[in-house]
This record gives sequence, structure tokens and C-alpha cells, in this order.
Amino acid sequence: MIGFVLSGEGGPPNRTRNFVEYMTSNSLLIGAEVDKIIAILLATSVLALAISRTRRLMDRAVTESAAARDLSRFLDPGVAARIRTSETVRAGEGDVRDVAILMLDLRGFSRLATVLEPGEVMTALQDYQARFCPLITAHGGSIDKFLGDGILASFGAVSPSPTAAADALRAADDAIAATEAWRAARIAAGARPIDVGLAVASGRVVFGAVGDGDRLEFTVIGEAVNLAAKLEKHNKTEGVSALTDDKTWQRALAQGYAGPAGREHRAGRRVEGVGEPVDIVVLAA
Repeated sequence: MIGFVLSGEGGPPNRTRNFVEYMTSNSLLIGAEVDKIIAILLATSVLALAISRTRRLMDRAVTESAAARDLSRFLDPGVAARIRTSETVRAGEGDVRDVAILMLDLRGFSRLATVLEPGEVMTALQDYQARFCPLITAHGGSIDKFLGDGILASFGAVSPSPTAAADALRAADDAIAATEAWRAARIAAGARPIDVGLAVASGRVVFGAVGDGDRLEFTVIGEAVNLAAKLEKHNKTEGVSALTDDKTWQRALAQGYAGPAGREHRAGRRVEGVGEPVDIVVLAA
């Protein structure tokens, strides 16, 4: 019969207390094996914690990215970014900006909505916003808010711009062209055509958050906003579809704007709600 090798140099593992023998033979050093098991367990635990933490960070990143995308769907991307990067957002805090305001409104849409099916009303609004909002943002504008069938856009409010008036008038030119294209598309589809009225004004405003502790809204406040709204309504008085005031026109020209030639200037017009006569420029009849 062949017996076990006591020296630990062959056969099944034999216990030993000699570390050198343990390292150079098949002998078993209990303490070293325990240390090895503990080291493996510790390494496994550290690796498991690292994987768990990495997963949590990835889940948080995905969640924050999704939240950022959702926030940008409800707010202008520039405003959404400002909210995400600000430690606190408080009502009553704002910045003074030199901006241009573009106001768009669907002509006669309230009356049209009474004869259309609700689904048709929402489809028309969606089509309108899908056509006009991208051309506003393409010229550096920010959608401040939707006012029913109106759109209030600002240029140079979220981020200061030295070409705000020029950018707003370029956006207005594109909106005028988009109105004609939309009319033609609706007529071709057998739907009632819808006209869009618009106006551009410029000046100094305050851009910031308003509201109470439960609900805040970033917006622009100032005379330029009021004038744009009043000029848009004044389109009907002048029998046109798009207006700007002469001061905004001159600012835009100084900022590099070069619109279509031959636009009509009308001096000293009485605009409802405006104390002094306004020199206006007709952008589209």
C-alpha cells in the first residue's frame, strides 16, 4: 500500500504550518486559505458595491436625462437649462434685457373653433404650432408661452443677443411665408384656410420668474411685450397681417437685417392703448 507523503511534496494536501512549504508544495496552510477566502469575499463585496453604485449612477443619469427632455417639452430649452443649473429659482428675481418680441395670433380662430369638431380644433392648433415654433427657434427665438391660439416669442431674453431685432424680423419674414404655405396646404386638403397675424416690437424688458411658492413661470415683462400685443391687434385697423414699429425696424437694419424692399411706412398711427402716435412699418398686407 502506498501511504501519504508526510512532507507534503505529493499526494493529497497535508496540513502544514510552514509557509514556505505551503507555497512550494501541495500542503495546506489553514490560516493562509482562510486569508485567501476572506480576500476573495472582500474583493467580491467591493466589486458588487461598485457595480451597484455604477448602476444607480446610470439609472440617475438616465432619469435626469429623461426629466431634462420632459422639462424642455414644457418649457423653452434655454429656460429649462437655466432651471436645471440654478440652485434655487425664486419669484421676483429677474434680469434686464434688450429684446425683441414676436407675437403671432390665428385670425378668427375662436369663431372657427365653434364650428369645428374638437379633434379638428386641436389638430389645427398642433399643425400651426408645429409649423411656426421651429422657425422661431431657428432664428434664436424662445417660445415664452402659448396664449390659446397665440404664440409669444422673445429674442435676446433667455440669452442676451446683439441682433435680437434683426433675428425677430427674420423670423417674422419666415412666418409670413409659412402662413401662405399653410393656407395653400389647407385649401388643397379641402379644409378652411386660416390666416396668421403677427407683430414685432423691441425694447428693454425684465426677464425672470413670476408666481407664488407653488407655481412659477419664466416670462418677459415690459413695454415691448405690450406694444407687440397691441400692434398685432392693430393689424385689423390697418387692414394688414403683419406690422412692426419704426424703432424696431431701424434697430434691425442697424443689426444687419435686410428684408424685402418696398415695405410701406405709415407715420403717426393711433394704436389703441398706446399714448403716443406710432410710426409703423407694414411687413405683410
